[in-house]
Amino acid sequence: MQVETAKPTAVALDDATVAFRLADSRVYTAVEKARLSVEPGEFVAIVGPTGCGKSTLLNVAAGLLKPASGTVRIFDAPLSGLNRDAGYLFQADALFPWKTAIDNVAIGLEIKGTPRTEALARAQGWLTSVGLGAFSGRYPHMLSGGQRKRVGLAQVLIQDPKILLMDEPFGPLDAQTRQIMGNLLLELWTADRKAVLFVTHDLEEAIALADRVVIMSAGPSARIIGDWRVQLPRPRDILEVRLEKEFHTLHREIWSVLKDEVLKGYAQSAAG
Repeated sequence: MQVETAKPTAVALDDATVAFRLADSRVYTAVEKARLSVEPGEFVAIVGPTGCGKSTLLNVAAGLLKPASGTVRIFDAPLSGLNRDAGYLFQADALFPWKTAIDNVAIGLEIKGTPRTEALARAQGWLTSVGLGAFSGRYPHMLSGGQRKRVGLAQVLIQDPKILLMDEPFGPLDAQTRQIMGNLLLELWTADRKAVLFVTHDLEEAIALADRVVIMSAGPSARIIGDWRVQLPRPRDILEVRLEKEFHTLHREIWSVLKDEVLKGYAQSAAG
């Protein structure tokens, strides 16, 4: 009889606290004792008020920030330095304006030593996968916002990361384009289930996309205060799933907790 061994956790934050020293020597605690785990193949969304430290947690998982206390483990190994298992898709475009779409996608492979001919062939394949096969020769300024996001997604996925970190990647897009990009992301994720940590301010987007929705409190010293499992069946269509009764029930339940934190965040912003 063959015994299955447990898979290592893709991302595990254990009491991670992130603090910054201000110009006047005071210490500002952005996130306090965050406990969060993401399993291999799991899609986890983080939602919270503006300035609560959502992106800070993502940067900790990426190895861009070192917590003042607590631990970060990637596939059960302590993280030291950059997380080489992760690909990071930022809110702002990270495309080189002087390079074509295909060159922007291929550059990561070329830097790692992949021959240019092979890198371009694989880049063309990924552009086709994101619906931009005919746009490979265009420069970023010739593409729409949604098209640039598609190039950025291909740019990250061509590296075949085990973990995908996404920081409000669809935030600047209009509502219709966000839905299209959300469905594209789900389609690509379903084909190759990577662990995903997705930061968004949009609760509806979080529920429509994720397996779990994690809620953070208002800062400073923001904490993770809720973790809901999304039981909606897959595959999902972003527009259709929002019409489901279960979707609205879960939305009301989460919003009942999130609303107070959002109001606290606005009050703190107004107070300066």
